[in-house]
Amino acid sequence: MEKEKHNLDIEELWEEDLLERYPENGHKAKDEYRNYDDPARDTVKEFYRVNHHYQTYDFVQKKKEEYLKFDKKEMTLWDAVEFLNTLVDDSDPDIDLDQTQHLLQTSEAIRADGHPDWFVLTGFLHDLGKVLCLFGEEQWAVVGDTFPVGCKFSDKIVYPEFFDENPDSKDEKYNTKYGVYEANCGLDNVHMSWGHDEYLYHIMKDHMPEPALYMMRYHSFYSQHREGAYDHLMNDHDRKMFKWVQAFNPYDLYSKAPTPPNVKELRPYYEDLAAKYLPDTLKF
Repeated sequence: MEKEKHNLDIEELWEEDLLERYPENGHKAKDEYRNYDDPARDTVKEFYRVNHHYQTYDFVQKKKEEYLKFDKKEMTLWDAVEFLNTLVDDSDPDIDLDQTQHLLQTSEAIRADGHPDWFVLTGFLHDLGKVLCLFGEEQWAVVGDTFPVGCKFSDKIVYPEFFDENPDSKDEKYNTKYGVYEANCGLDNVHMSWGHDEYLYHIMKDHMPEPALYMMRYHSFYSQHREGAYDHLMNDHDRKMFKWVQAFNPYDLYSKAPTPPNVKELRPYYEDLAAKYLPDTLKF
């Protein structure tokens, strides 16, 4: 329980940190979110210190080798969502919504705005990759802003100074503008830092439409879709698809509301929707 509570605390702090950095369109005013002077912010800084130290090119390759065998667990979609709910610590008074309710708040906000059904399903799926926590991964390898590895780390990434501890920043193979890549090679040829986004993309890549896959894979890639830091690696197709990432982002950050969705009433709709696009069971 202590590890689960710690995991959840880090995730909540990361999400509030995002809202601090990108407050527009939020339900709260900027000054209602935790201030950077709040001691709790040190937890976020420590999270990124560790994340930026260990997210190397070789680390990402090892995690892909470990997890993309999909030999950890086989579940229906709803079983997977309920499995993810075990991250919630019911004794924590600051946490009111479990993972199912967050996913439904996101997807229901998308549905209310009349988007295509695959977009709605993407909202429901987008954080499912966080089951990595339940397979023993530390939070710094599951959540947090994502970024390319194998090339110079951008100073537009949050807390860029912590990359000084990353071995790749001292390696001539990886510390140049393009590193192991070529100009405008396209993001499909770029290795991203390991986390729930990349993991979910690989689970869903044979099942969901391409715009949905871009949303899943890059919704935490803030240094690009908010700062444009990696335009030199993107091609025209990436730029076209990133309009979908930018359309999705506000629903992820700003759809949380104090009134929880009615899970029992909504479940049949989402089971039918999942059946339209996904196999009966998913391998994790």
